[in-house]
Amino acid sequence: MDRLLVLLLCLLAAALVGAIYAGIHERVVAEGDTAPGFSITADNGRSVSLPHFGGRLLVLNFWASWCAPCVEETPSLSRLAQQYADKGVVVLGVSVDQNEASYRTFLRKYQPAFLTARERKLHAEFGTFMYPETYIIGADGKVLRKIAESADWTDPNMIRYFDSLLQNL
Repeated sequence: MDRLLVLLLCLLAAALVGAIYAGIHERVVAEGDTAPGFSITADNGRSVSLPHFGGRLLVLNFWASWCAPCVEETPSLSRLAQQYADKGVVVLGVSVDQNEASYRTFLRKYQPAFLTARERKLHAEFGTFMYPETYIIGADGKVLRKIAESADWTDPNMIRYFDSLLQNL
């Protein structure tokens, strides 16, 4: 009986260690990784999906209405979306807001000039839990760049980066 109890305790300890290990090593998408496949419908009814993105660059931005840096970067992200809309770049802002009213208030107040959607699970597929976080994804579904903070999307270095990416499409 003692051997059975010891064996059972060892199995339980191994299961606990395995669960802790799996929790610590959640998938976090990094530059060079293939982005998780997804299909999402933006607020305007347009469907955006990976890996079949039609030869364009996708700027996938995770944000929340309560996130001050997200509010700060929205105008420059809108300008980027407008500047590159006809050049093969699509910007999709995915809100993780729980409260739909807060999400809608943000949209009315800041009027982002890019595709928006409220979806509360996709961010976990990317390992994103701090906002804003943005993934620049190539036509082949590979993450070309990950920006884990707010950005000035109109900064000359950022514009040069996008121009260089588009030359290689």
